[in-house]
This record gives sequence, structure tokens and C-alpha cells, in this order.
Amino acid sequence: MLRTTVLWTRRLPRPIESFENEFAGLVEKLFTAEEGWNGLEKFAPRSNLAETETGFEISVELPGMKPEEVHVELKNGEVWITGEKKEEKEEKGKTWHRVERHYGEFRRIFTLPAAVNEEFVKAEFKEGVLHVTVPKAEEVKPKRVEVKG
Repeated sequence: MLRTTVLWTRRLPRPIESFENEFAGLVEKLFTAEEGWNGLEKFAPRSNLAETETGFEISVELPGMKPEEVHVELKNGEVWITGEKKEEKEEKGKTWHRVERHYGEFRRIFTLPAAVNEEFVKAEFKEGVLHVTVPKAEEVKPKRVEVKG
């Protein structure tokens, strides 16, 4: 009677069982907020993208970084913001109880839904926030038509 309550450890052939275990680990890594594919924490700065009548405004939070550590590029209707946040390494006499700050390389790509005027793109870094302003191309901007009576 006791045999019916014992779990079988081998219920699938070895290759399928191995795949099942690997797949479960992959799903766990994929849906864990602080881990990436290789188990290391990823640094992905928070950002906003807004559209106005005249253009697009992107803001990216980059606390602790300097303007020269951030690069902004326009490629085929996309704004690429890349950089690297370096880890501060001061280990002398410290016992770490909690480490929550994220470090590393990052790349944020924003696809813009309309044609833009690349000549007048502006990027400003102020108080740890990068602000990028991308004006729309003239043919995309709404034109007001005067109604005559």
C-alpha cells in the first residue's frame, strides 16, 4: 500500500526530462525582474517618450552619471541612447548587507512614429536626467487652415 504514495523520479526519458528542467530554469530567469539571461543584474534606466504637435520628447533617468558617459544617436527613425554606469568599488572595511544599485552598459532604442528633422535634435543632461528633443519634419507637422466666411 505504501508504494502508491511514493513519487516516481523518472517519469520521462532522459533527454525530455533534461529539456524540462532546463526550460523551467530559463522561464524562471526570464520572468525574474532583477536577473537577465546570464543571471547578472541588468541596468536599464527608466524613461519616458512623449509626442507633442511639434516633436518628440524623451527623458531618461541616469542618476550618478556624467554627460560624457552617455551617447545619443539617430539611426533610421530611431533614437539610440547608450552608455555605461560604472560600479563604485570602495571595499576597505565594509561589510555589505544590501546591494540594490544597478551598474553596467545600457542601450535604449526609441522608434519614432513620424518623420523627424535630424538637424535640430537637442540633448541636455540636467540633475541626473537626460532630456532629448526631436522636432518633427515640416511635412508631418499639422497645418492650420484658415476658414473663410
